Amino acid sequence: MNRRPRIGLALGSGAARGWAHIGVLRVLQEAGIEPDIVCGTSIGALVGAAYAAGELDRLEPWVRSLGWQQVVGLIDLRLGGGLIEGGKLVAFFRERFADGGIESLGKPFGCVATDLATGREIWLRDGPVIDAVRASIAIPGVFTPARIDGRLLVDGGLVNPVPVSLCRAMGAEVVIAVDLNWDLMRRRQRVAGRSRTRSRGLWEGVWARLSGQPDDTAEQAASATEGPPSLLDVIVTSMNIVQWRITQSRLAGEPADVVIRPALSDIAAMDFHRAAPAIAAGRKAAEQALVTIREAALG
Repeated sequence: MNRRPRIGLALGSGAARGWAHIGVLRVLQEAGIEPDIVCGTSIGALVGAAYAAGELDRLEPWVRSLGWQQVVGLIDLRLGGGLIEGGKLVAFFRERFADGGIESLGKPFGCVATDLATGREIWLRDGPVIDAVRASIAIPGVFTPARIDGRLLVDGGLVNPVPVSLCRAMGAEVVIAVDLNWDLMRRRQRVAGRSRTRSRGLWEGVWARLSGQPDDTAEQAASATEGPPSLLDVIVTSMNIVQWRITQSRLAGEPADVVIRPALSDIAAMDFHRAAPAIAAGRKAAEQALVTIREAALG
């Protein structure tokens, strides 16, 4: 009888587009395909850690319930090293999820970060789960860097947006990868206008909260359609370009056995309150790839 190959799942970076990973995971669960190894970069690290911990059923309802104001409420500004300190987000997860360390997770898990001093790719495979995820999601200029073992770490998407290589190194024989970045530049002019609008509304909400203004003032700003890009828009769009190019290069040199590519060009980087369409896009892409996944994963 043929032995089933060890299946690795590489969940890619992509900010709010990463909620699509939940849809992908649901399709795999329904099809009876269970990855043996889970790796993630940035938002892929967050969703992957929850899945490896058996907490997807708790994560998904919370993600779906996120509203615009709830997202703003999780932001703590700090003008130094990054716009967001990340303390509120870390505290939120520490209060709700037990963190016994990566070694205690139900599946082997690893995530990718970038050493800010050397530019080296760092694989985080032990220690506190939340600290590892916090390092992996530290988008430069947006989140302040994380410090682990004396190193300042930032978003792993800078070096390895879809961590196929980490999956292979951890023993995966078949790798299913989820690429959230393939269509970042598609329809970029039309989508860029929408992204600027939503990002601007989000950050005006932050400033409104700090200055004591009512949140609805900032929410009204989200209906505007004109204006120059904000600082955040420039940072995020630049990161999109970098990740798009690096993703294509890394996947060409380190190909996965199956690549799932959700259509997410209408989801802006900071649209964390739009989980439903992102999850639906992930589900649709995984369903379309299911025959190929079965052939590769089940033999």
